[in-house]
Amino acid sequence: MGQQRSRTRALRRVAPVGVMALAAAVIGTAATPTGTYAQAEPAVTPVLQVPAQQGPPQTEHLAAARYLKEHPDAAPQGANDFGCKPTAEHPRPVVLAHGTDSSAYSDWSGISPLLAQAGICVFALNYGGKPGKDTYGTEDVWASSAQIGTFVDQVLAATGATQVDLVGFSQGASVTRYWINKLGGAPKVGQWIGLASPSYGGIMYGLVPIADAVPGIYKLVEMGSSTAAIQQAAGSPFIKDLNAGGDTVPGVKYTTIGSRVDEMIQPNTNIALHGAGATNIVLQEQCVEDLTGHFHLVYDPFVQRLVVNLLDPAHPVTPACVPVALGTGISDVVLAAHS
Repeated sequence: MGQQRSRTRALRRVAPVGVMALAAAVIGTAATPTGTYAQAEPAVTPVLQVPAQQGPPQTEHLAAARYLKEHPDAAPQGANDFGCKPTAEHPRPVVLAHGTDSSAYSDWSGISPLLAQAGICVFALNYGGKPGKDTYGTEDVWASSAQIGTFVDQVLAATGATQVDLVGFSQGASVTRYWINKLGGAPKVGQWIGLASPSYGGIMYGLVPIADAVPGIYKLVEMGSSTAAIQQAAGSPFIKDLNAGGDTVPGVKYTTIGSRVDEMIQPNTNIALHGAGATNIVLQEQCVEDLTGHFHLVYDPFVQRLVVNLLDPAHPVTPACVPVALGTGISDVVLAAHS
C-alpha cells in the first residue's frame, strides 16, 4: 500500500469518481490495456530509487507517512547497507518490495528492523516511480517487474551472494513473482513471500465486474490514480500473464500470508497460490482474534513474526496472538490526508 501521504493525495483526487475509483486508487485493482511489457514499452520509463537515509522503526503507516514528509529519502532501519555481507547462517539477503503508490519506508519500517536484528542483510527499493514525482509503485507493472531484477542484481553484486529471498506486499508481491516466474529470476531466488498478495486479483466487492461492463470507468480510474492502479484486477491481462502456465516455477519456495478480511482482495481465496512449492497461510487460522486486513498487514506484530520466522527458521519465535479490531489501519488513510 502507499507511501501514505501520496496515497491519500490519490484518494482526494478520485473522490468525485466514486467508490470504484477510490478503491482502485488505494490498491490498484482494475483492468489494464491489452499486451505485456515485452510487447509494448510503457509510455513513461518508471524511476527506480534506492533510499539511503536510515529512518526509525514505526508501528503503523500514518507515523511512517509523517516521518517521510520531512525525510523523503528515508530507508527502513537496517536496510540498504551495501557493505553488509551474508553469513553462513543467513546466506541470502532479503529484498523488500512495497505496494501500490507506496515506498520502502512506508511499508517496511516495521519489518526491516526485525530482519536486521536477526542478522539478515536487508535491502528495500522504491520502484515504479513517476518521473518528477515522489510517489512509487504507480507506473506500468511489467516495467516495475523488470526493475526488481535490476535491483536484485545490484544486491547480489554488492553482497557476493548467489541468491536472495524476496518479500512483497500487495503489488510488490505480484511484481516480484512476475520477475521470478516470467523474467528469468528463479535461479536467483531461494524464497518468495507475498503479504496480501493479489495473486489472482480481486473483484472489489463486485465493483470490478460493474466497471468491466461500463465503458470509460477504467479511464476515469486511471486519471484519478495511476497506471499501476488499473492493471491489477481479477481477469486483467497482467494477472493472466502472471499466472499463465502455472503460478509457481520449480526451485523457489513460495509462501503467501493473507487475511480472510482483506478489504481489497475479494474473494480472499484469490490470495492463495496453487502451484507446486506453495504454502498459503491465513492469518485467522493461526490467530482467530486478529482481524487485521489488507492495510495493516505489514504492521501487524503477529504477521511480522511469521515473516521473520520464515526467513530465520533456525530461531523461530511463537507470535503472540492478541485481538486486532476489524478495519485497523484504514483510519491511517483518512488521517494522513489531513496531516
